[in-house]
Amino acid sequence: MKLLALLEVGDLGGVFVMISGIILLVALSVSFIFTIIVKVWYEKDDKKFSRKQFIQTMLISLLLCGLVSGVICGGGL
Repeated sequence: MKLLALLEVGDLGGVFVMISGIILLVALSVSFIFTIIVKVWYEKDDKKFSRKQFIQTMLISLLLCGLVSGVICGGGL
């Protein structure tokens, strides 16, 4: 079956939601792991990594993950 025929079927909203959900889960996972690494690195010098810093680091890394996935999924690479 040709790929074009599959795309013309219509009502592929479920597939779109599934792909978007997978991208979101991967971005959250990568962002959380990156934030944990930054927290461990920051607290190595006996400094406190506050909840606000954790959330800000998580949001910044989520934005970067969104930028990268947008470039990849948008056909920039």
